[in-house]
Amino acid sequence: MDPLGLLIRLVVLPIVILLFAKLNLIKLLIILTMKLLFKREQDIVVRTPDDRFIGLDKLGYTFAPHYASLPAGGGKTLPRVHYVDEGPRDAKETVLCLHGEPSWSFLYRRVVPGLVAAGYRVVVPDFIGFGKSDKYTHPESYTHDLHTMTLRLLLEHLKLSNITLMCQDWGGLTGLTVVKDCPQLFSRLVIMNTGLPSGKDFKPWNLYAITPFLTWRSFAQFVGTAMPIKFVFKMALDNPSSEVLQAYNAPFSSMSHRGGAARWPLLVPITSGSLVSGEMRHTTDFLQNKWKSPVLIMFSDDDAITGGQEKIFKAMLPHAKQVTIRGGGHFLQEAKGEELAVNVVKFIKESN
Repeated sequence: MDPLGLLIRLVVLPIVILLFAKLNLIKLLIILTMKLLFKREQDIVVRTPDDRFIGLDKLGYTFAPHYASLPAGGGKTLPRVHYVDEGPRDAKETVLCLHGEPSWSFLYRRVVPGLVAAGYRVVVPDFIGFGKSDKYTHPESYTHDLHTMTLRLLLEHLKLSNITLMCQDWGGLTGLTVVKDCPQLFSRLVIMNTGLPSGKDFKPWNLYAITPFLTWRSFAQFVGTAMPIKFVFKMALDNPSSEVLQAYNAPFSSMSHRGGAARWPLLVPITSGSLVSGEMRHTTDFLQNKWKSPVLIMFSDDDAITGGQEKIFKAMLPHAKQVTIRGGGHFLQEAKGEELAVNVVKFIKESN
């Protein structure tokens, strides 16, 4: 192993994690004091102004917006959900593309055209808290159950079936859970730069593998709803333009709009007793023992966050086809969107 890499992962990053933990305690004390001294009301749900999204067509995000108010029972509805819906509505194949943290449907703008050109219907939702969807202001309002329920209701609302799931980051944790819940709706899986962490891998002797994520988690916990979205993408993408950075930042016009982005990193299980651990174990068991339909595992070769998870998925799904994306980074849809589309079209055709 590279000695410098070992030093960073085994010494530098753990020190950074401890520093963030101490700073977070100080932050919590300051916030508590401020709340006691300066009481103010806050909306439960906010909506990003439409003018934040002006000009995105020049970057390739040319898709018409679609919105759904999904029933939550008892006459209530969930916050309004936005989704991209391109291609023929009567297409025999539907590709469902799911984003993760802290991105939105803009991430798939280079993937969608190639899939539509092949004749597929392509649906790309923004999870509640992201993109053009409405946003809860309190991070505590966001749960794994909220996101999986929203996705199930959207699939029902759109009456989708014969779905090829294309998922990355939290889109994998969420989407694969829904595959476990509604397997009859799905025909194929395309799994990219994601995982199904149940907390069992977060052990001291596994420090080299887990410190990049724990550093990100500690940072997210410290900054909370002040998360600097532009900075996150500037660090994660290869020489992005200021226009692209602004596009990823567009949904998050204030701290009140960033509750979802603040919450998702903290929902990743880091112990086997974490809130989402059970769902991850059940989803892993389902894929390993019950899913026999086609799978494409398509990871980048340079993702520090999920690198190595492709081996776990391959062991879980030995019949899966595997493709490595060179230089894709964590957000491989941004760097290699057209290449991903070509691979998915080929995968669907070969598995028909």
